[in-house]
Amino acid sequence: MIENFDEIDRKLLKLVQHDASLSNQALAALVHVSPATCLRRMQRLREAGVIERQVALLNPWKLAQATGQPAALVCIVEVSLDRQDAESLQAFEEEVAQHEEVQQCWRVASGPDFVLVVQTLNMAHYQQLTQRVLNQSRHVRNVKAYFATKRAKFATQVPLPEVTNLR
Repeated sequence: MIENFDEIDRKLLKLVQHDASLSNQALAALVHVSPATCLRRMQRLREAGVIERQVALLNPWKLAQATGQPAALVCIVEVSLDRQDAESLQAFEEEVAQHEEVQQCWRVASGPDFVLVVQTLNMAHYQQLTQRVLNQSRHVRNVKAYFATKRAKFATQVPLPEVTNLR
């Protein structure tokens, strides 16, 4: 828990979730604090792990257009293991985390054991990945893949609580 989390922290988080490229000067001006105060608060949010990392989000379809490559293949993959003991679940997580094509790995309940968000260059690349990762894993029982045909919404923002509800 961050001590003295307030409306300024909330505003900073909202702004950087929308555009992490904003300079410290711009952030300070937008939340009406001094640049030194803004820098201190942002550092506190990073040290507390609230700001996990700052990255550039690429649009895979625009990248494909820009490079003259075919559009990327985005897949939602359900994975069920034949064993659900802690060791098997952890081993699977560690295995898939090693592959950059696996963008997200969620352990889920009431259905499959995992849901993965996978992005590959094309179907052949997806098949190679599944052969390397899913088909060779000792404990994978079932795989069900859904291939994205259109991205209707993509967001990364985490909903922020109102400051009055924080205490």
